[in-house]
Amino acid sequence: MSNTEHLANVMVQTFIDAVQNGVDLVPVVADSTSTAKIAPFIKQFPGRLVNVGIAEQSMVGTAAGLALGGKVAVTCNAAPFLIARANEQIKIDVCYNNTNVKLFGLNAGASYGPLASTHHAIDDIAIMRGFGNIQIFAPSSPRECRQIIDYALGYQGPVYIRLDGKALPELHDDNYRFVPGAVVTLREGDDLALVATGSTVHEIVDAAALLADAGIQATVVSVPSIRPCDTEALLAAMQGCKAVITVEEHNVNGGLGSLVAEVLAEAGAGVMLKRLGIPDGEYAAAADRGWMRQYHGFDAQAIAARAREML
Repeated sequence: MSNTEHLANVMVQTFIDAVQNGVDLVPVVADSTSTAKIAPFIKQFPGRLVNVGIAEQSMVGTAAGLALGGKVAVTCNAAPFLIARANEQIKIDVCYNNTNVKLFGLNAGASYGPLASTHHAIDDIAIMRGFGNIQIFAPSSPRECRQIIDYALGYQGPVYIRLDGKALPELHDDNYRFVPGAVVTLREGDDLALVATGSTVHEIVDAAALLADAGIQATVVSVPSIRPCDTEALLAAMQGCKAVITVEEHNVNGGLGSLVAEVLAEAGAGVMLKRLGIPDGEYAAAADRGWMRQYHGFDAQAIAARAREML
């Protein structure tokens, strides 16, 4: 349970295993071989990787063409450049044409820290939720990451997988099985629900431990599957609680917080909600991640403090 691994390394090993198992997989990169940590794949399968250079639109268009030719095409580059530069190609070549492309947004959120807003992807979930028919996943641990990728490579159609840019500890035991759409309750409590996706799941796990020390019992809910999402199960996990806090390394608009707000509002659930992340109308601070999360009020300490205020 204590093993920590970079999700890009998990991605590459999963690709290697897939090709060895007969999957006709072709990674497409945009001069992003180091970002994707894909050297072991190239060493094992020279000639199978396509590098289009610093041309994200071409990367996505090429992947769509490979998919139409029967390949399982995967794109691997930094999330901010994938989402911003290749926006139209994702919308038309991948989503509208329903091509079998798996888009990996690497170093998502504010993983790049001091490199600032040019390198931060705090709008990617919102943009992808605005596109039709693309599944959206954000793993919180190495084991979950592996299982999401295995699922995505076997699924026929567009997928976006948001990968964090730092090594993450394991949260799930050997019995864990990722199910598309499922929400994962990691801890149960009656006082409030803490809901997060991706790397911020670790913040709510730690926040719940701090709250337990103060006699407050929190339900901890991980949402690795943004689309599809079992909204009835998500509602059920939150409904018995007095308050809900969502946490994400993303703008509070359009991502997990918006999804939870929609679920609560459409069910007419009168539960107090606070969305934590990058605040409305702001960019993420250009800083080390720990400092940035503290500054914007969504590290474990800040989450616990906000929970005590709400209760």
